[in-house]
Amino acid sequence: MARSDHGRPWMAQVLALSKVDFPPDHRQPRPVRFAVAALIAVVGSLAADAALVAIGTALVPATRGYVHFRFSDYGKLTIIGVLVACMAWPVVTWISSVPRWLFLRLAVIVTLVLWAPDLWILVKGEPVKAVLVLMAMHVAIAVVTYVALVHVSPPRQSKEREPLGA
Repeated sequence: MARSDHGRPWMAQVLALSKVDFPPDHRQPRPVRFAVAALIAVVGSLAADAALVAIGTALVPATRGYVHFRFSDYGKLTIIGVLVACMAWPVVTWISSVPRWLFLRLAVIVTLVLWAPDLWILVKGEPVKAVLVLMAMHVAIAVVTYVALVHVSPPRQSKEREPLGA
């Protein structure tokens, strides 16, 4: 097995740096709170998208009618992306003792990866200002989803530490 400079296997170091430690001291978010957070994330992300499209087309009238600004185009992709992020949140709370820390970094990485298609269509000749709005939409979705999940549906304390009646 490959070893790092510190004598630990490199994968163990990566997991430690990523705060993946399978903590025994907290439990999954409550199902009802998780469902509410997911609903807030979907509705909030769609609202943020619509607001950004409205702002973008108001500032740059030439982008009115842009194919990617149609609700039917961005709506389904937003819903799918948010639901995937929502499915990731319980996994992150299960594998990390600092799930908010890890989830934030994952949200940033995923947002940067999701900019790749935007940059591709930019290279292919799509309008720069329209693509910038699409990129802003990705950021807004990440922020709305992150905030909804970590604040509305946080992980719970372990049974031993949870007060009676909780």
